[in-house]
Amino acid sequence: MGATCWHRRYLRLALSIDPTVQIRPAAAGDVDVIFDLIRDLAEYERAPEQVRGTPRLLADALFGEHPVAEALIAERDGQPIGFALFYVSFSTWECRPGIWLEDLFVPPQHRRGGVGRALLAALAATAVERGYTRLEWVALDWNEPALNFYEKLSATRLDDWLIHRLDGPRLEAVAGEAGRAGGLDPDG
Repeated sequence: MGATCWHRRYLRLALSIDPTVQIRPAAAGDVDVIFDLIRDLAEYERAPEQVRGTPRLLADALFGEHPVAEALIAERDGQPIGFALFYVSFSTWECRPGIWLEDLFVPPQHRRGGVGRALLAALAATAVERGYTRLEWVALDWNEPALNFYEKLSATRLDDWLIHRLDGPRLEAVAGEAGRAGGLDPDG
C-alpha cells in the first residue's frame, strides 16, 4: 500500500476517534472494574457460566510477580466505559512478536461513539511502538456488529484458520501422555 493511501486511512481513523475518550494502561486498582466488564462481556456472548476466574486471579495475571497479560481502560469523564485485554504472541514465520487481543468490550450503552476504535487504535500504536508486526484477535461468527466494525478497519479475516482448544480434563489427559512419552527433559 502506498504511503499516501496509508496516510489517508490513518487520518480517517484518527479523525473518527472521539476526543472525550481517553485510553490508558490499566492499574492494579482497575481489577474489579475489568472483572465486572469481563462478566458483562460473558453475558453479551451468551456464556456467563463460563466465567470461572476471579478478581484475584485477574490481578495476578495482570500485576503479579510474573504478569502474563496487559489491559487498557477506555474512559469518558473519568468513568470506565470499556477495556481491552491482550498479551504478546509470536509469529514463527516472521520470527517477531505481535499482540493477541484476547478481549475487547464496550458495554452497549457506550457503543457507536468511537470507544472500540480508540481501544484498537491504542493497541495498534502499542504494537508499532514495540516493533511488533501484527495485532490479531477472533470474533464470534454471529457478532455481526463486531465483524462489520473490523471490516471497516480493513482487518483481514482469516477464514481458512480454525481455532482449537484443550482445557480441563482433555488438557490433563493430553498432558498425561508426556509422561508416557518420556516427558520433558528439564535439562533440555
